[in-house]
Order: sequence, then structure tokens, then C-alpha cells
Amino acid sequence: MTRIALDPFVTDLDGESARLRAAGPLAEVELPGGVHCYAVTHHAEARQLLTDSRVVKDINVWTAWQRGEIPMDWPLIGLANPGRSMLTVDGADHRRLRTLVAQALTVKRVERLRAGIEALTTASLDRLSALPRGEQIDLKAEFAYPLPMNVISELMGVDGADHPRLKELFEKFFSTQTPPEEVPQMMADLGALFTKIVDAKRENPGDDLTSALIAASEDGDHLTDEEIVNTLQLIIAAGHETTISLIVNAVVALQTHPEQRKQILGGEVPWENVIEETLRWKTPTSHVLIRFATEDVEVGDKVLPKGEALIVSFGALGRDEAQYGPTAGDFDVTRSPNRHIAFGHGPHVCPGAALSRLEAGVALPALYERFPDLELAVPASELRNKPIVTQNDLYDLPVELG
Repeated sequence: MTRIALDPFVTDLDGESARLRAAGPLAEVELPGGVHCYAVTHHAEARQLLTDSRVVKDINVWTAWQRGEIPMDWPLIGLANPGRSMLTVDGADHRRLRTLVAQALTVKRVERLRAGIEALTTASLDRLSALPRGEQIDLKAEFAYPLPMNVISELMGVDGADHPRLKELFEKFFSTQTPPEEVPQMMADLGALFTKIVDAKRENPGDDLTSALIAASEDGDHLTDEEIVNTLQLIIAAGHETTISLIVNAVVALQTHPEQRKQILGGEVPWENVIEETLRWKTPTSHVLIRFATEDVEVGDKVLPKGEALIVSFGALGRDEAQYGPTAGDFDVTRSPNRHIAFGHGPHVCPGAALSRLEAGVALPALYERFPDLELAVPASELRNKPIVTQNDLYDLPVELG
């Protein structure tokens, strides 16, 4: 099996995804830093593995980890070993840690957040409307970033004063270019910041999910301080990064497909289709780290060996022709059915999927209603991916509002 090295600079994600698919449903890959693992790259096999009890989240199953071959200054250590939370355990422990979060993020409860999301969106658009027309702006920084960060922070009870420091630390957390000597301190700083937030909520609880996690631990659900802190960090990280990429990628897709944009703005096709097709075609999460095989697992005509690590390459399987037909590589807002798994599948499916869809479903139509003549300020070919192997993320999105 030929090993495919993932590009730490993410210079050609679509091309890399195509090579991964061509390697078969199970590809051997090398992560930045020289760490070996396997990647599932086809839709059907991904669904199978995401529900296979022989593939677990316990890093202690990983032979390379047992042998001490994974250094603690590896740039991706925070994603491979983020501490004990619902992301890193299975079975009963996973259900215990996930239940409170899932209950807070049901479709019905998320819908109650709509008015607040609409107000935040309107406020952002008002700020953009006040800018001189014809001026180039970074739509990611000015619109796509503030909305999900503010929404998830309000949900979790995180003070806006912490946003600049969180942004700085998460930039390092996700990047493959963080110098190894800075990784341990970055991880310690993240832990200290979220511990501070939890301690403040313990002293002064509010109507937020962090306070609810603390109360549940005191009422007998037995969440440890470590589990509360790590759960908060997980939700903040996933709760804003995915939605930022979804909004940005949808705008780029619409701007580079003018006929489909015309259909959307003319009301011929619902905005829901834009969101679902963007999730499939330019999935916000390109690779999810990391699962481990407790025994040999057959994947098509190949085998995921016992003790080896597995990543799920959502960027590759989102364009799997076996699932989506010969037009899998095309952006098509009329695609039906569109049964992607961009938010995962099985017990670890993203509990924040409904919230992300709602935010994008409010933000995108409001943006184009206010600025129907919005244009990219640079050719799409010049947009730059950030060096993050797990996220399909741009440095910026220069636009002219028209």
C-alpha cells in the first residue's frame, strides 16, 4: 500500500482528496510530523467504521503511543490526545459525557436561539453597511468569524473579553506550523484559560451550558473537573471553527457558480440546499483525528491492523462517486438526495450539527439580501488555505460588498 503524505500547508486539498479516494477505501497516510496512520476515504466504508465497536477513541490502544513514538510536542497532539471528554471515550462513559450537551443542542432547543442569532447577524451586517461602498473587506474576519464565536460563547457562558486570547490559542492549536517548542505551553495555556472560565462559573453560575455541566457534576452525574474543562474546550473549538468554514465555503461556492447563485437569490432553490451541498462538496472538516483498532478490521479488500490509528477523511469521502454518482465532484444545489455525513455518523456524530446549520441558515440569506451584488475581490484560485490538515479553512475572504 503506497503511503500518501498529507500536505502540512494544504496547498491543494481537492487534489489530495482525489488521490486519497483513488488509493481505495482505506489509504495509508503520513500526518505532518511523520506520524503514520490510515485514512478511510469512501462513504460506505466510513459509515461502517464509524459504527464499528472494534474501532475506539482510547489512545492507549495505539501501538505507536504505547511505544512512546508520538512526541508530546507533535503539532497535532492536542487533536490526537485532547484529554478526557466525550470526544475521547466510548460506551457508557461517552453517553454520560455526551448526554447533557446533546440535550442542550436538540433541534427544538437550538431553534429557540434563532432570534438571538438573527439579532447578531443584523448587527454584523449593519456594521458592514456603514463601511464605504467599494471598499475591500475580509468577510471571514468581519462576518463569518464573529457570529459563531459569539453564539457558542453565549451558549457556554464565555466572556467576550476572552475571545482575542481564544483566537490566538486556537490558531496555534489547529495549525501544523506551530513550532514544536511552543506546543506544550500552548496546551497548558488553553487548559488554564478554560479552567479559569469553569472556576468563574462555579462561583457565579448562570443560564449557560458550562453552569449546567458543573451543576450536573454536583448532582450525581460524576463529571470530573478535567471532563468539564475538556468538554468546554471541545464545544468552543468545534462550535465556531466548523460554522466559520461552512459560511466561508458557501460564499465561495456561490460566487464561483453564478447560475446557481441566481437560482438561490431568485427563490427557485432553498438555502437549505446550499448548506447541505456545501457541507458535502467543501466539507468544513477535511480530516478527523483519531480512532484506534482493537483488532484487525477488514475494510473492503484491505485490513486496518490491530493497534493502528485511523482518521476519517471527510474531504475525500464527500466526493465519492460510489455514493454521489459521476457528478460527485460538481457543486450542485439541486442535488437530491444528498445523504452526506459531513457531521459524522454513529455514536460520535456532532451534537452541534443543528446549531451550525441554523447559524448558516440565518447568516447566508441575510448576507445576500443585504448585499446581493457581493463579489470576490480576488480570483478564487488566489484564496489561500490555512495550514490546518483537519479544517477546510481559508486565511481570509476578501470581498467587495457592491
